[in-house]
Amino acid sequence: MSAIFDDFPVPGKQVPGDFAKTGQSLSIFLAPAGIVAAARYMKDRQYFIEDVTGLDLAEGFCALYHFAHFEKPGRVTLRVLASRENPAIPSITGVYQGAEWHERETRDFFGIIFEGNPNDGPLLLADEDVAPPLLKDDAKRAVLQKAWPYEAMGVNPVPAAKPAPAAAKPATPATEVTK
Repeated sequence: MSAIFDDFPVPGKQVPGDFAKTGQSLSIFLAPAGIVAAARYMKDRQYFIEDVTGLDLAEGFCALYHFAHFEKPGRVTLRVLASRENPAIPSITGVYQGAEWHERETRDFFGIIFEGNPNDGPLLLADEDVAPPLLKDDAKRAVLQKAWPYEAMGVNPVPAAKPAPAAAKPATPATEVTK
């Protein structure tokens, strides 16, 4: 696999990975608005989605989409950072129907909202009023800049804060939930 997609249709920063160390050949940082086009690009090149998961970082919530190919070696990770105030990312279920389950699981555990997911109810948690259990306290959140020196890469993946939609519940660390 070429380390870079020369014809990638979405603005983003492509960072070659060390497959031997990380299992990733390429990571691409995208704005939330670019995820659907990026997923379509991956599907058009016959990549399949392995999973969707999240990270609770100091800068916001990062959704990670892992893709692989049956015939080409290498793994590609699309990274999308959403603000803490409005942790919303467009759903890719219109491209990869199997992403529905992964997005629901990520919503359960991190509180990231995947707008347009046709079945966005809880998947594994019994009650929507339960705070996402994988949220961290402020002091324990990793700083993205330390893990991925994005400023040195010439990209700022941190989105501008937007007001949360009226229907969205603010994410609260699980340690603050009382019965």
